[in-house]
Amino acid sequence: MGHDAARAWSVRPPPLGAQVIVTSSSDQKLARAKQVGAAHGVNYKVNPEWGKAVLELSDGGVDHVVEVGGPGTLAQSLRALRIGGKITLIGVLSGAAEINPMLIFARRANLQGISVGSTQTFEAMNRAIAASRLKPIVDKVFSFDDAPAAYRYLQSAQHFGKVVISVG
Repeated sequence: MGHDAARAWSVRPPPLGAQVIVTSSSDQKLARAKQVGAAHGVNYKVNPEWGKAVLELSDGGVDHVVEVGGPGTLAQSLRALRIGGKITLIGVLSGAAEINPMLIFARRANLQGISVGSTQTFEAMNRAIAASRLKPIVDKVFSFDDAPAAYRYLQSAQHFGKVVISVG
């Protein structure tokens, strides 16, 4: 796949007190995710039926899946979902795949695709981040002149957090 398609789910209680379950192909990244607050981690390379593992960890299904893999991983995300849960599709790293619509019906899933928002939404997000004193995890900063190396590093999927290209 080339990219480490990590997903995060929130399990009751609601978002501000969410219990997060993270998937990754890297045990090291899963350990780091737990260090910064994830309740559980599932290695999807070791456990190809990770949807079932998440279902068990969440005691009946998760409320919300943030799906970055796309069609190739959507079936497992649907298996992890509680009845009436929501999947927010924000990426398509895994390419095209057939999806069985019965999985959507069986979970009565709310599936929503999202894309980059407006400048106004971006500014509102930044105000919320500042107000809550949220500190994003920055893995590595590259100079503008070293941008090709930044993209190679991002493609290697070795990063944990954001890869930044400094323009100043």
